[in-house]
Amino acid sequence: MTRLSFGEARRRRSPNMTPMIDVVFLLLIFFMLAAQFGHDMAMPLKLGGGQSAYRGPPRLVDIAPTTLRLNGEPVSTGQIVGGLQALTEKPSDTIILRARDDAELQRVIETMELLKAGGFSNFVLLE
Repeated sequence: MTRLSFGEARRRRSPNMTPMIDVVFLLLIFFMLAAQFGHDMAMPLKLGGGQSAYRGPPRLVDIAPTTLRLNGEPVSTGQIVGGLQALTEKPSDTIILRARDDAELQRVIETMELLKAGGFSNFVLLE
């Protein structure tokens, strides 16, 4: 009787994890470099109620969801810069901004950007 021999029994090998770790590391580096983080924008503001000196005529801009008011009088977005220029001596004069009727923050920022484009730079935000 002859016996079949398949050779020596081989030891079982565990899979090599090094290539998989390398791939995961390369993916991690790729996503870290490819990710775009948010660009924060800062707007310098002073909060109302401080001890800064205010001089000149009143310059109160009420910002509502759909309208603007300058010292209580309705104005359009095209007229607000001209109206404020008549009330200021120089562009660095203080302008007081006040959100009304649940106006969103985006509306306040858009108004500030409009006024900045008109040359104004000193804003005080009231609650």
